[in-house]
Order: sequence, then C-alpha cells, then structure tokens
Amino acid sequence: MNNKTPTCSPVRTAVVVVILAIALIALWMLRSWLLADLPAPGSLPAGTVAPSTILYDRYGRVLYEIIDPHVGRHQPVPLEEIPLYLRQATIATEDATFYQNPGVDLRAIIRALWINLRGGEVLAGGSTITQQLARNLLLSPEERAQRTLTRKLRESILAYRLARTLSKDQILELYLNQIYYGNLSYGVEAASRGYYGKSVRDLDLAECALLAGLPQAPATYDPLTNPQAAKDRQHIVLNLMVKHGYITPEQAAAAAEEELAFAATPFPIRAPHFVMYVWEILRREYGEEALYRRGLRVYTTLDIDLQERAQDIARYHLQQLAKPRAGEPAHNVTDAALVALDPHSGEILAMLGSPDYFDPTIDGAVNVALMPRQPGSAIKPLTYAAAFARDYTPATMLLDVRTTFITREGDAYVPVNYDRRYHGPVLLREALGSSLNVIAVKVLDHIGVPELVSLAQKLGITTFQDPQRFGLALTLGGGEVRLLELTAAYAAFANGGLRVTPCPILRVEDAQGQVLWTLQPSVGPRVLDERIAFWITDVLSDDSARIPAFGEGSALALSRPAAAKTGTTTDWRDNWTIGYTPDLVVGVWVGNANNSPMVNVSGISGAAPIWHNFMEEALKGKPVRDFPRPPGMVRVEICAESGMLPNSYCPHRRFEWFIAGREPQETCTMHQLVRVDRRTGELATALTPPEYVTETVGIFLPPEAAEWAHEQQSAAGVRYFIAPASSATAAAATVQPGIILTSPNQNATYRLVPNVPVANQRIAISALPLGLAALTEVRLYADDHLIATLDKPPYAVLWQLLPGQHTFRAEALDSTGHAWHSPPVQITVLQ
Repeated sequence: MNNKTPTCSPVRTAVVVVILAIALIALWMLRSWLLADLPAPGSLPAGTVAPSTILYDRYGRVLYEIIDPHVGRHQPVPLEEIPLYLRQATIATEDATFYQNPGVDLRAIIRALWINLRGGEVLAGGSTITQQLARNLLLSPEERAQRTLTRKLRESILAYRLARTLSKDQILELYLNQIYYGNLSYGVEAASRGYYGKSVRDLDLAECALLAGLPQAPATYDPLTNPQAAKDRQHIVLNLMVKHGYITPEQAAAAAEEELAFAATPFPIRAPHFVMYVWEILRREYGEEALYRRGLRVYTTLDIDLQERAQDIARYHLQQLAKPRAGEPAHNVTDAALVALDPHSGEILAMLGSPDYFDPTIDGAVNVALMPRQPGSAIKPLTYAAAFARDYTPATMLLDVRTTFITREGDAYVPVNYDRRYHGPVLLREALGSSLNVIAVKVLDHIGVPELVSLAQKLGITTFQDPQRFGLALTLGGGEVRLLELTAAYAAFANGGLRVTPCPILRVEDAQGQVLWTLQPSVGPRVLDERIAFWITDVLSDDSARIPAFGEGSALALSRPAAAKTGTTTDWRDNWTIGYTPDLVVGVWVGNANNSPMVNVSGISGAAPIWHNFMEEALKGKPVRDFPRPPGMVRVEICAESGMLPNSYCPHRRFEWFIAGREPQETCTMHQLVRVDRRTGELATALTPPEYVTETVGIFLPPEAAEWAHEQQSAAGVRYFIAPASSATAAAATVQPGIILTSPNQNATYRLVPNVPVANQRIAISALPLGLAALTEVRLYADDHLIATLDKPPYAVLWQLLPGQHTFRAEALDSTGHAWHSPPVQITVLQ
C-alpha cells in the first residue's frame, strides 16, 4: 500500500497560475475601463472661468451674454429656503426612492446591460437624482453626451461614491441648485425668478409642481411657449405627489385649477423673447456646455432697431385701447405680439412676444409669437389659394345666403358673417377682401378640409396635422396656429409661392473667430403656382375689395402697395393682422395671454393699427416696389356681379386678372331683359293681360337665393327673380307659373357619420312657388313617398338621411285644384 502524500503536477499548477493571472488582468482591465480618470466625489467643480457666449443682432449689437451659471449669475439657495412642496415634487417625479436608495437604480443598470448585450443604444432616463448630479457635475461634456453602457456604469459608480460622501440633503440641495429648468434658468432660484418673477421661497404648491416637471424636457414643457403641455405635465407631477403620499387628492385638484402668472425678474437683456427662442435652438444644436465654455459668437437675424420700434408701437396702441371713448366699455386688452420676416430668406427681423417681458400682470414672459392661437379669418387666404389652384378664380360668383351644412357629427352648421348680414351674389375677390364667412365655408366645403390642411402643411403650419380633427369652421379660424408660422406662410404669397422657413441666426463663430455655421442663402421649395400667389396678393392688396367690410382707406392701406388680411375670433380672444410688401412680411396678434376675452376689439381696430404703423416705420426710406405680375396672366372685362363676360344689360363692369386659359367663356345670364306683371312685380306669365306687362332688366338667381332675394325686393330699381337657369337665358324672358325645390341642391352628395344617431342626421327639403296665387297647399315627396303637406310658407321639412340615391319633388295646388310639379332633384347619401 502506497502512503505517499499526493502532490500537484506541474501542469495543474501552471493552469491555476494562468487562471489567476487572467483574473487579475480582467480586474485590472475592468478598473481601467470603468475607473480610469474617474473624478473623486470631492472634486465637485465650482467651474472655471470660460469665455461667455454672446448673442448679437444682425449689425453686431449685443443682445445678451450667456454666462456660465457656476461662475456668473447664479443664485444657489440653502435647502431650508426651498419650499417643501418643491422638494417633494422633485423627488416624486425624478427619484421616488431617493432617501432609501444607495444613489443608483440597480434595475436601470441591469436594463442598460441588457440593452447593450442586445446591441441597442442606452437611452437617457431612469437615472436617480444622485446619478443626474454626478453626470452633470463630474463627467466631461463629451462623455456626458454619450449614450453608452460605459458612461452609464461610470455614472453609477460616481453616484454610489457621491452617496457615500454627501448626505441625502446635501445631494438634493446641490441638485436643485444646478439642474436646468429652461429659459436660461439653472437652479430653482433662477427658475423661480425666470418664470414667476419672485424668489423660490415664495412659491406655492401649483408653482412648485410646474417647476418640478420641467427638467426632463424643458423645451417641450416650456410654459412660456407651450402652456398646455406645461399644464399637462404639472398634473402628472401633482398625481405623483398624491401617489407617494405628499399631498391629498383635494390639494392636487385645487393646485391644478390655479391660474399661474408668468413673468421674469428684470435682468440685462434686449429682445428677451427672441433671445430665449435662439437659446433653445443653440442648446439643441451645440449643447449647454458649448454655450457656457466655448465662447460662441452668435450673429442673429434680428434688427434691434426694428425690434424696439415694434415694442414702442405695440405699447402705445395698447395704451390707446386702454382709454375707451366716453360711453364705451373698457376693452380689456393688454397683450400684443409681432413677427417681421424677410419674405425671401425667412430671416426674422423682429420678434415681440409681449409688450413687456418682465410684467407679471400680463404674463409678459409668455412668447405669444410661438403659442398656438386661433387665427380667425387670417387663415382664409390659404383656403382661397387652395381653391384657386383648383377651378375657382377671383371672378367666381357664389351666393352669400343663409346656408346649412351638415357636420361629420350630423349637426346642422349655419355660418354667419361678421356683420350678421348676407350679401347675395358675391365674387370671390370681394368675398376674400371683405372676409365673408359664408362664402369661405362654401369654398372649403367644395375643395374639402384635407386640401386646406395639405396646403397649410406645405406652407409650414405644424399645428394642422390630422384633417379628421377639423371641420368646415377651420377656414374661419377653428384650428390653432402660431403667429411665426402663419406669418411665414404669408411670405410665400409675397415671394411668388416659395415656402419660407423662419431663420433667426446668420452665423455662429467660436471664441477664435472660426465660423462654425453660416446661413446659406437658398430658395425654398415651390408650394404654390406663382400665378396663384399673385391672385391672392392682388386681392389682399385691393382696397376696393374690402370697402364693404372695412371702408375706404382703412389701416390695411399703406403709403405703398401692400397686401393684408385681418382675423378676429368669435369669442374676442384673438385678433390678427398679417400683411406684406414685396420686401417685408409682418404678422401682429392682439389679445390677452391669459386667454380672457377682449371687449369690442377686432382685427381692424386691435392688430391692424400696430401692423400699419410698424410697416410704415420699417419701410421708411426704402424704395417703393409694386408686386411683380408673373407671365401667363391676362386681363379681361367681366360683369362685376356675375363674373361672366358682360352682356348689354350688365349695369356694372370691371377688369379682372385671369390665368391664361381660365378666362370666362360664357356671357352673363344673371342680368336679363324680362317681362314683368306691374300688379305683382313678378314675372309675367302667358295669362298676364298685355296692358299690365312691362319690360325691365332683372337679376336672375338660383333657387338657393330665394329667401335672400325676397328680403331684397324692396331695394329701389332692383328686381330679383328665382328661376331655373334655362329660363333666364333669353331676352324678354317669361316663365310659366310653377314650383321649384330650393333645397337640397341638384346632385348633392352627403355622407352618414359613424357613431352619430341616424335620427340626428337630417337635411332640409324646401320648395318655392313661382308666380302662383291662391295656393292651398304644397306637398313634398321623397322617392315618390309623401313626406309633408304644408298650407303656408315656409314650405320646408327636415328629412332623415338614408344611404343610397334619392329623388325629391314638390307639388303645389291652388284653390281650383290645379296642380303644378317641380323638376326633380336627385342626391346621393353615402354610408
């Protein structure tokens, strides 16, 4: 038996040594990978002095100097001076287990490892307060911008070390004094003064909750440019505070209902709304670190002289509106915004977000130039441009009469004009120039909402997305737009149909003068035929076309050729004027940033005087230029009422521009020599005794104008007649007595709306007797089924829409039992 003690073979010993060596090398490599150059937690930087970024206007005049908050204008406050609500809101939103976790979120680290193993990108989010602080203050700008597993792990190690070095309260205090809240505000004190114009110690629950929601996406939730998104974010924060037991649901509800006032504590800055706008663009493009450490020189497109003139003019006019005439009510209007652009380059020459950035009583820090607001009739030129691109011209005649439209929900929609009157036959030139609502809705109903939405998007309107969200009221301002974007859309009319993208920066240089970026002159894509753009410009610059609504020589007329359009919302919350010359386009909004309604202030009395005075100032000393007329336009004489070629009976004529090939081909059928029964004023019939027949010029209108024509018959020297078009084409026309259907229109198409009760989807069936006396009853039929018997006007009934094709007719009976039958009218109802 062998009793020798076993010994390791040389081979096994070598293997163990190799394994140990590999393990030591792996540990060394891991340490080098994660810990090399990792700063110590005690080295939290106070920051080193670096050249400031300076923003200039287009002529090199300083607008603002962006100073590193760690070494410049930065106001750290002790934790005890930060409201408990703000601390709790921040913890509930950013790191609910802040006081329990070791500075890192283990689940987030594991998730990052898993994403990395799958070859994905480690995205931001899921970091604890301590990790965010470590990343922002201890990692280099280059590493901070990386989205890698290495950065995530190094950040976590730093956070763990930081949590071992500082107390939780110290970490929270550092975080709240360093984090970025948007609008040049680093730390809660700067944010409080930047948004509310007061110290952080004076904030209440509602104000704290809004601030706490900003750090994750300051630009997205900016209450000065997107108040609804900020409010929605505030609600999320309040709900998180309830979830974690910091406040009660009742407290959250009360805070959510509170109206917040936004303003900033005054500090040295010129054109503050514009500067904040440019700041966010630079921050997205170059990162915060570059703005604070690289000494950028940013030459903007702004002309500070024009900017300050805009502010002075706006303030003066608002002061005048604040002094109503004797007997007039107070107008309740405090705010105005203005945007001025070069219509060829898109350069922003002026951007006024409010008359006083630092006035909390008017929410002065809110930049209304970037806020979505309802434009009223200022959107109409886009509707007409889309229509002109189809089969309409400025000489197209439509009837401005009471008209009922059926919405997608099955409701009846009856638009009314601003003056509460109907104007009968109107050419589109006057309809747009005088801003008639009924005609605008008819035009949109014909071309379709998607057509308007599509053109608006091509012109740069970003707030019009899904056409299904909008109805026919879109052409009256039923969809919100931004002043900056709508002004840029008008620029396409000024430059002949090319899209304009607003640009605020000419060039960016580093501290050594090296050019990092420069604006490259370029022509935008064509979105409108230049002849369509000319039509819009020609109408909007035609003072005679707007006389019926605004009178002659209104504030829309300048001392040089200019095109302009106003807009006023029905609830008096917004009014607009946007207009242009060949060299300058300016948009003005007047209202209240807090959305309270004005009193009797329209686009022509509110925004137009500011627009007028600014345009005159901005263009003073500049050459007067006419709008160029593109090739392919021809000038044709037309009947001023029908838009057709005039006949010998047309009382008014004028000239109109047409795209070659789209001139009118037919002679006017509206004005005709007719035979009239002197006793009744109606058209003579075969039964009228010759001694009572007289000849006169009559105006023939289609059946849908019957009600309006009846109301107008008292007008001296004007005789309106309703008859099928065929009976108005011959001189000395006479018609036989009879009856016609005035609604629905021949070959009209309707569509049933899903999710709306079928019983609510109805249209009017109405009839009009012609030259009939002693009627006893009128019968209305649908598909040969009697649907109504009426013994007095109005001869109308509502009929429930049913899928398929349908035929309607009317029958009139007099006291002798004689019956007259209308021509049939057919419609289609789609499922």
